[in-house]
Amino acid sequence: MEKLIATNRQAKRDYEIIDTREAGISLLGPEVKSLRESKANLKDSFAKIENGEAYIYNLYISPYAYSNLKETDAKRRRKLLLHKEEISRLIGKVQERGFTLVPLRIYFKKHIVKIELALAKGKRLYDKREAIREKELNLELRRAMKYKRNR
Repeated sequence: MEKLIATNRQAKRDYEIIDTREAGISLLGPEVKSLRESKANLKDSFAKIENGEAYIYNLYISPYAYSNLKETDAKRRRKLLLHKEEISRLIGKVQERGFTLVPLRIYFKKHIVKIELALAKGKRLYDKREAIREKELNLELRRAMKYKRNR
């Protein structure tokens, strides 16, 4: 059973998704309580691998209103929990030209906070235009089929 907290809809528009991985995330208690209220934003967040460990940057988790820890930074870097083999595979891919790690969604799996990371390659402007064109064609096709079915 999964409870979705937040998604990064902009990532699918700006990046070509190559591969996805599920990772745990190291959080403080008040951050988990804030996530239970779905107060998170993945916009502009990204992941990096430093010294053999994966971290996520710019993941905004709004401060929990009833917390004793008022000094925590809402956009601090947080450690991602991945196996060493997964990290070593990701290091090889990220070092290739143009690949980056982008979070797609954050969710609860049972009672544990998980984050879905995507190995992605940035889209060029003409790729984005092509994707929009394709989306519009599919929409028109569905409308035409619906119209034909209702006649």
